[in-house]
Amino acid sequence: MTPARIARHLIFDFDGTLIDSGPAILHTYARILEAHGLAPAVPLTGELIGPPLPQTLARVVGRQDPLLIAQLTAEFKAHYDDEGLYATELYPGVSEALRGLFGAGQRLYLATNKRERPTLLLLEHFRLRELFTAVYCLDSRTPPFADKGSMLRQLLVDQALGTGSSVYIGDTSHDEAAAAEAGLPFVAVSWGYGVGEQRVSTRARRVADLAELQVVQGKEEPQWPGQLA
Repeated sequence: MTPARIARHLIFDFDGTLIDSGPAILHTYARILEAHGLAPAVPLTGELIGPPLPQTLARVVGRQDPLLIAQLTAEFKAHYDDEGLYATELYPGVSEALRGLFGAGQRLYLATNKRERPTLLLLEHFRLRELFTAVYCLDSRTPPFADKGSMLRQLLVDQALGTGSSVYIGDTSHDEAAAAEAGLPFVAVSWGYGVGEQRVSTRARRVADLAELQVVQGKEEPQWPGQLA
């Protein structure tokens, strides 16, 4: 398959796009619920992965209880950051594809709802940190970003990126909506957690391999997967 030509600045989601964090995250949810004698209000599946942690925990316990959610959030962070996160795996071919894009002159960025501490630990663990020009997480600033859309807008301003030379790559409808809010084109990967209510729209461009995100040498306007090069 001939790689599609696309924008020079590639902004990636993390969970479900570059890493399979499902087993680690879902095991941590189950562990903290069990410790409190709570049964999950919804199935612990990959559909829970992506939104901010407190929002997901409220859904998991089935009620809005600020004190309980705060306690569970703290316990989740403690267990996940200490040992749980290391059950995370890279999706097959991700490391090689990112290194190929970087080597071809692509500028790579990360914008994720994951907290900064586990994000940076995992990037170092997988030896990927040096490939990213900048890493933006929900809590990269104080106060935290309100949502991923505002995070992407700030990234564009801070890094002086144009929407015509940039693209956001993710796996869920939340990623698609965030890209739209920031005025960015969106490309969906064909794996990850984009199922059920998180399924991307039929309008979304899709790639089956990150290697399809080939640099456009000397061009500002991207050509999307499916277009003639």
